[in-house]
Amino acid sequence: MSLFKKTNAKIFAKPSEKVTPDVIYWKQLGVPVLLKEFGPINYIDFSPVEPYHFAVTSSARVQIYNPVTKLVHKNLSKFKENAYGGTFRSDGQLLCAGGDEKLVKLFDVHSKSLLRVFKGHSSAVHRCYFTSDQTHITSFSDDKTVKIWDIPTETKITEFTDHEDYVRAGATSPVSPTTVISGSYDKTLKLYDSRISSSPVFTVNHGHPVESVLFLPSGGIFISAGGTELRVWDALAGGRLLARISHHHKTITCLCLASNNSRLLSGSLDRHVKIYDMSTYRPVYNIDYPNSILSLGVSGNDETLVAGTVDGIVSVKRRDIEKVSKKEDKKIKNKISYRYAGDKLNVDAVIKYEGKDLISKHDWYLRKFQYGKVLDRILSPYLVVKAPHITVAVMQQLMRRRGLEKALVLKQDKQLRSFLNFCLKYIGDYRFTMTLIDAFNIFLDVFEDKLDQLSADILEILTRIQKRIQEEEELTMELVGLGGVIKMLLAASSVINEKSQAPIIPTVPSEAAQQNLISVSS
Repeated sequence: MSLFKKTNAKIFAKPSEKVTPDVIYWKQLGVPVLLKEFGPINYIDFSPVEPYHFAVTSSARVQIYNPVTKLVHKNLSKFKENAYGGTFRSDGQLLCAGGDEKLVKLFDVHSKSLLRVFKGHSSAVHRCYFTSDQTHITSFSDDKTVKIWDIPTETKITEFTDHEDYVRAGATSPVSPTTVISGSYDKTLKLYDSRISSSPVFTVNHGHPVESVLFLPSGGIFISAGGTELRVWDALAGGRLLARISHHHKTITCLCLASNNSRLLSGSLDRHVKIYDMSTYRPVYNIDYPNSILSLGVSGNDETLVAGTVDGIVSVKRRDIEKVSKKEDKKIKNKISYRYAGDKLNVDAVIKYEGKDLISKHDWYLRKFQYGKVLDRILSPYLVVKAPHITVAVMQQLMRRRGLEKALVLKQDKQLRSFLNFCLKYIGDYRFTMTLIDAFNIFLDVFEDKLDQLSADILEILTRIQKRIQEEEELTMELVGLGGVIKMLLAASSVINEKSQAPIIPTVPSEAAQQNLISVSS
């Protein structure tokens, strides 16, 4: 006799996250270590050289942390007011930072000494970056200007004054020391080349105040963040829009690259960090944080991920490679090893499995054809609350065996109330709707001629189920209408811009589900 086949409850379980290489890779980041600062974390930057120290700019100081010990390695506190945008040079020897003092300050990382002070802005400087030749600094200020400074002579070389609002985002080209991109609260991005003139090479409109700008390593493509959108632009084609990405529901505040520049990370005020594949611009992983994110940084080898929040918390997640390798070795050791029996020919021995298969209580009753006990078991309070998908799966199995009718006939009012309350609670769940509608129809068929014999409590529950189904039917019709409106909007937007990415249309129940809902409600 063949073995009894267990009931498959997984088909009704909640959909789990797809296990992809990116999910496995980013889940290896350990439990975050939280560091408290005195103010919002406005910028985080990693040193490009090992051991990849990271600078946290907050309040009136820039603190450099050791990623392994999570302790302060250096403290740059020569600021009288708030500091902004502490950034390392590509060799990790120098660090520049702006601030509310309207100055750009240059520090020696090892000695903590203040080497240069660049004066000339008339308002706060929120971002400053070294150029690719390492001898100039570009600063972006609230006075609506972008300035390029010469480090050896401590003088201003070029000034750009084309923006109409605060300039709080920018980037320098990784391949050209004279190319600068600036993002402003006037919703525009301007590309400048200091060799040509003070006027921009081209201007593009992001559509929202620009919070962050990032150049890709090739220097030909840059990404802007503002509002809830990321936009990818082709600098070599005069600022042609390549893609629009919108997966956040609040303002995106920061961008950074990871995994050898093959992954893009974006942090937002919606408390999420989303990781995108740069080849498709699709999200591959999501990390949740307890508060809105203002800054983000990843070390060069992806071992450390640091996020700064509005409440002054620095969250440091580190990938422990040694622990991961030990776990993998332990898994290999714990695998069952089958010894070979036989002579020198190494003939495999066939080992008969003699273990007992554990079977659940409801499957045991199903095996004995005790359908009444099966229904009592699956309607127990624990399964109803903790594992409703098991209840629905076994209920479907009962209907296949035509055992639900037999089980319902034998039940008293208490068991019938449990059955109807379960239908009332979960009939609106998209995972269970179809099965529960069939089960409820069976109940109506069984008690169609006995409704006058049912108690008042059961009749009241039946009335509530009817109202619930009518509400679900109305909601379904509204969603169908909303889906049609969204399709019209997408069709109109595709005519305007064929390269815009369409948002995901909410899933609505199928026509068969709508017909079933209507038939039951009637």
